[in-house]
Amino acid sequence: MEYSILFVIALFLIGFVGSFISGMVGIGGSIVKYPMLLYIPPLLGFAAFSAHEVAGISAIQVFFATIGGVWAYRKGGYLNKSLILYMGISILMGSFMGAYGSHFMTDSGVNIVYAILATIAVIMMFVPKQGIDDISNEKVTFNKATATILAFIVGIGAGIVGAAGAFILVPILLVVLKIPTRMTIASSLAITFISSIGATVGKVATGQVLLVPAAVMVVASLIASPIGVNVGKKVNTKVLQGILALLILATAIKIWVDIFS
Repeated sequence: MEYSILFVIALFLIGFVGSFISGMVGIGGSIVKYPMLLYIPPLLGFAAFSAHEVAGISAIQVFFATIGGVWAYRKGGYLNKSLILYMGISILMGSFMGAYGSHFMTDSGVNIVYAILATIAVIMMFVPKQGIDDISNEKVTFNKATATILAFIVGIGAGIVGAAGAFILVPILLVVLKIPTRMTIASSLAITFISSIGATVGKVATGQVLLVPAAVMVVASLIASPIGVNVGKKVNTKVLQGILALLILATAIKIWVDIFS
């Protein structure tokens, strides 16, 4: 496939906007960039990507976007090392299995998995979360078995769609494990970085990655993700949660409409 300058610029802008938002709200960005890559290029008159190609590009991009996000959060005590270890190992195994197995799925199958994950995430984002931000970082505890099992399940689904799973990990950390918002945002970036390793290896091994679009998205994400993180540190946590919930809701509705039409 040949790529014009205009097409490369469009891909860069998609990557920049998606990565800025992802850094700001603590997600790998696939919840935003998956539909953007699926729908925006054909709207602008360019060739459309298949769901498999979008998932492959997303997997590579998320790997690099989360590096920038974790680096920006390395100081401040928001990275919960125990949480990252338990959920990271589990999600790594799940994401590799999902990414490798997606090679045998149809495009509509990949989109359905994405829509299911997005819908679950929307529901969980609207569950009340009173009091979690009153807990100090030093006193945060969580159920290790629950964290491990949920991370594995999320990893499988996220691996299929080339995501790292942060868009569903964030509500799990907030609602199920009761982790404070800022610690959730920082730790979810670290967990999704580990997840993205499994998803990337699985997608590359099965030939689902277009190198030029992936490289353009990576450059955009390395620039935009740290900027988003720094903006996110200055924004009210309830505003961040609201932004994330609205993004996921809009995406879920659009994907379901397309599946049934």
